[in-house]
Amino acid sequence: METKKLKADLAKEKIKNAAAKLMAECENPSQVTSRAIAKEAGVQLAMINYYFGSKEELLFCLFQELSKEQFQKLPQIYETMKSDASPKEKLKKIHFYMVTLMLDHFVYMEAVLGHVLLHRDLSQGLNSLPFVMEHYKGRKSEQECKLISYEMSSTMQLAVYRHESLKEFCGLDLLDEGERKRFVNEQIDLFLVDES
Repeated sequence: METKKLKADLAKEKIKNAAAKLMAECENPSQVTSRAIAKEAGVQLAMINYYFGSKEELLFCLFQELSKEQFQKLPQIYETMKSDASPKEKLKKIHFYMVTLMLDHFVYMEAVLGHVLLHRDLSQGLNSLPFVMEHYKGRKSEQECKLISYEMSSTMQLAVYRHESLKEFCGLDLLDEGERKRFVNEQIDLFLVDES
């Protein structure tokens, strides 16, 4: 039984390494097909779906690992989380770092965003939810807070995905750090209303 688990872990790692290599080398994420990943990994094509469910889920898994790795290199994220700042201020900083990360690794966003928005398990990855609930302190139901958290994350993801079109359409340049920070702050202010 242990040998079978080791083989499975090894195969999964080979697939992840192959996908990461191909994503790093590609100019267009559509070049990174399931066939190309399987060939690079030296595994059967069906193993991608068997271990990850789909190519998009595999790439999303890689992006999540990349995010975690990048955040560990940013001590200011942990300082923000531990600070006495308001939940809204914490969310502004966290979303700014997340939007920056998505732009820095845009090839992953192109590859997985449709999957994330349309197929991701909504009960997973709502990291903003505790901050939204803390901000509203019972003034909104858990259902309302979940919806706000989901809408906030989806808005940020779509803005990154369409950042070139947004620049053309309304002059918002998310690649400019100052404009990116202003955009994130304004979005959080829209979603987290200060009620008197």
